[in-house]
Amino acid sequence: MDPEGSREYTLFFETEDAFTIIKSSILSAVPPYDPDIKVLMAGSTLRKVKSRSWKKQRHFRLLEDGLTIWYKSRWAGKGHSTFSVTELEMVREGHQSEVLLSIAEEFPAALCFTLVFHGRQGNLDLVAESPEEAQAWIQGVRKLIHRAQTMDEKERLDQWVWDWFQKADKNKDGKMNFKEVRKLLKMMNIEMNEEHAFHLFTMADKSGTGSLEIEQFVHFYKILTQRDEVWKVFQDYSGDGEKLMLEELDNFLRIEQQTGERSAQHAQELIERYEPSETAKKQGAMTLDGFQMYLCSQDGSIFKPEHQGLYQDMSQPLSHYFISSSHNTYLLEDQLRGHSSLEAYIKALKRGCRCVEVDSWDGNDGEPVVYHGHTLTSKILFRDIMSTLKEYAFKVSNFPVILSLENHCGVEQQTVMAQHLRQILGDTLLTTLVDGQVPLQLPSPQELRGKILLKAKKIGGLMIEAMGDRNCPMASFALFSPLLQKSKSKLSRELSDLVVYCKSVHFHGFEHSRLHAKCYEMSSFSESKAKKLAKESGRDFVQYNTRQLSRIYPSGFRTDSSNYNPQDMWSVGCQIVALNFQTAGLEMDLNDGLFRQNNCCGYVLKPEFMTDGNAQFSPEKPDERQGYRPLRLSIQVISGQQLPKVNQKEGSIVDPLVRVEIYGVPQDQAKDETSHINNNGFNPVWNETLNFVITTPELALVRFVVEDYDKASRNDFIGQFTLPFKCIQAGYRHIHLLSRDGTAIPPSSLFVNISISELS
Repeated sequence: MDPEGSREYTLFFETEDAFTIIKSSILSAVPPYDPDIKVLMAGSTLRKVKSRSWKKQRHFRLLEDGLTIWYKSRWAGKGHSTFSVTELEMVREGHQSEVLLSIAEEFPAALCFTLVFHGRQGNLDLVAESPEEAQAWIQGVRKLIHRAQTMDEKERLDQWVWDWFQKADKNKDGKMNFKEVRKLLKMMNIEMNEEHAFHLFTMADKSGTGSLEIEQFVHFYKILTQRDEVWKVFQDYSGDGEKLMLEELDNFLRIEQQTGERSAQHAQELIERYEPSETAKKQGAMTLDGFQMYLCSQDGSIFKPEHQGLYQDMSQPLSHYFISSSHNTYLLEDQLRGHSSLEAYIKALKRGCRCVEVDSWDGNDGEPVVYHGHTLTSKILFRDIMSTLKEYAFKVSNFPVILSLENHCGVEQQTVMAQHLRQILGDTLLTTLVDGQVPLQLPSPQELRGKILLKAKKIGGLMIEAMGDRNCPMASFALFSPLLQKSKSKLSRELSDLVVYCKSVHFHGFEHSRLHAKCYEMSSFSESKAKKLAKESGRDFVQYNTRQLSRIYPSGFRTDSSNYNPQDMWSVGCQIVALNFQTAGLEMDLNDGLFRQNNCCGYVLKPEFMTDGNAQFSPEKPDERQGYRPLRLSIQVISGQQLPKVNQKEGSIVDPLVRVEIYGVPQDQAKDETSHINNNGFNPVWNETLNFVITTPELALVRFVVEDYDKASRNDFIGQFTLPFKCIQAGYRHIHLLSRDGTAIPPSSLFVNISISELS
């Protein structure tokens, strides 16, 4: 094979007028003659609003690529900003943000809209000059978002090619000279000597004009992006070196991808789904292009497709599930001066969070407020949070939401909270027992679908309430005992009555809980207390968590909103492991990784040895459990594709390395890494194998991290992807990398070959 890249193979877009094809594919579902898109492309002057006092005019318009929105100040000279439609999650219409609500008297809802970004990026609040202009932007951007979200692999490639051509064509003459090519290679994270770069340039410059038009640029791009490592795998199974016949593809799927008996049917499905050549399709064959598109698709990803949907039993007691949980949900920043916001609840709930926290305090005007007490964090109204919960609690998942109430209000404003809970949440608030019976075990997520459960302190227990008649002697005795009289002086009866299955109690030890605790009683533990219990009494903690819920929260010393490692808590079966969702990093990567499965519904069923009340599992001694069967995980890190630049300076190119980290029971904690590749973030090749032994695969998470090597200082983060070990597909797989914020950074990926076997 020619290392200079002269090998010929089919182009995804086989046409002389590639420019027209690429542009039409990008805008096919939202053509430029669409009236809304025409308004966006013509541009509009909109008010960008940051607060009641910061409202400034900016000129916005959609660029020709159909995906980039450009804007600038009318007075800012050449300075401008851009963002991609792919960064947007949705458009909200009217006064649907705190900022726009604050200026509602000045600007009517018909003029206002909010662009909501993925991840932790702040929203963009805008005000149009007229209702018609607002509607054009609202509907137009919604069409573009839908288009971006439904692009297939070919269309994404078309878009990528167009983007690079636009970046390379500095003088916007529709052509690219060699000087522009040199700059392009730097932008693409490629270090290449001038002689080789000129060789590629002349190969693409078929017309000999000294510049590349879009058709030649397509060829140049294909030379750059050809994947020798994919070609070699293809050659291993192709009889003629040109295509994989159905039987050959079947062999590849069965031997390498371990798809089992359904490989023949699966092979036919993949040809229909990914093969771009109609001729090859008719032959029941797959070309190299189709093969590469398959490997880069969701079918070829590391994550098992069957684990992406709702695949777990949701009819077991709540205590049998890990529950995605947030700490101090109202905060967008740190714990001392951070901004409290309704948007923080929206973002957490949209991330699949099923347990949110509210710290309530007496407000000056009789309305309870929420903030981090005795700090300078800003305050929001309790009732506004309830309205936000009502609207967003079940947008992503219809399984129950637990509202963890940290109550610092006096009795009077507790009663106000109870009224807001009942009136605003209505039927979504669970106020009675599911079947009218005092439970011996907690109800299931399935039984509690669409319900919000209040977690707080409670006067008495469910036994008293189940009796129905509070005038009965036994009930009277319980309610008026000295202990409960003391509680009653601090607790509002109206608020107490709303607590059903999540009664907050003090933890008196595992033996006391085993003998006396009710399933609906739950305790909260600081991270340090929980770690101590896990280390000293891991087996007891696991047993405790089969029957009751436990909530873990970060140390009060984490004023910067940093997080602890949640895996330590999951390893002893703790369900509600609350993290600061606003803080990106390893800990939230692990949380996102665990809850990426099961339709991202916020509930993950614990392994059987953590739900069986008779099981004797200790994370410190995994080899003592019944059914112990360690596995060997072998990961060949083959290559990387189009990794993002860390330093945006023009001459800066990354030196990437890949580290694989295992998180699980203490014995499984491990990490190993490849060597670094100098000056190549575009298509680095490692071909290095990393080996691990996993003693408890049911609890293990695997994190792939790509970093920019720096011998003088700490490596810079490039991208990562985390998933449960049990969700890994063996074989040749692509890992689609995520940013530090947890959002996709297409088309950045790793190409790996994964083998999982029993430890002999």
